[in-house]
Amino acid sequence: MNGKSDCTLFLTASKADGREGRPLCVRTTDGGKTWQFVAWIGDEPKGYAIMPSTVRLDGKEQLTAIRRRDDPKKWIETYRSLDDGKTWKLDKVPVPDSGEGNPASMIRLADGRICLTYGVRAVPYRLCAKLSSDGGRTWSKEIVLRDDGGGRDIGYPRSVQRPDGTVLTVYYFWDKKTGPERYIAATIWDPK
Repeated sequence: MNGKSDCTLFLTASKADGREGRPLCVRTTDGGKTWQFVAWIGDEPKGYAIMPSTVRLDGKEQLTAIRRRDDPKKWIETYRSLDDGKTWKLDKVPVPDSGEGNPASMIRLADGRICLTYGVRAVPYRLCAKLSSDGGRTWSKEIVLRDDGGGRDIGYPRSVQRPDGTVLTVYYFWDKKTGPERYIAATIWDPK
């Protein structure tokens, strides 16, 4: 949200060949009555680039995490815009291997750090986080939130910071004890 009637939205569209996907940025300045294309986020990929999760850093600087796939590789990479989404440049690859692939959730913590949460669809099947104290230019080692997944069908996290400073990460999961039924789970953890 940029203001009462001004909002930027990040989503995925089909590629030129009609296949999944290429991320883009759109904006409304009239409360959602009309939307204008702002920019593609990165070049059209050979595989896919989908499910952006974006944070505003300072002023017009934005950082977005993209789920990538170019068989057989799957990873999470970030793109940076310094001009409020008009242009984007590939920035970093905070998660070089996400197993069979999973989208990230990215939030800005109250202390200014960035928190990236994601699922890893590879043994051990797990939910993880990474932190950045320099606007996504460098990332911490992987913080394992849980590693008891019963299989690859896990993930799609969403995170929020609670008033006490802890982070609530919600996701779908199945564990080794109760699986293979999936359920919505949550982990509350301290990003210190």
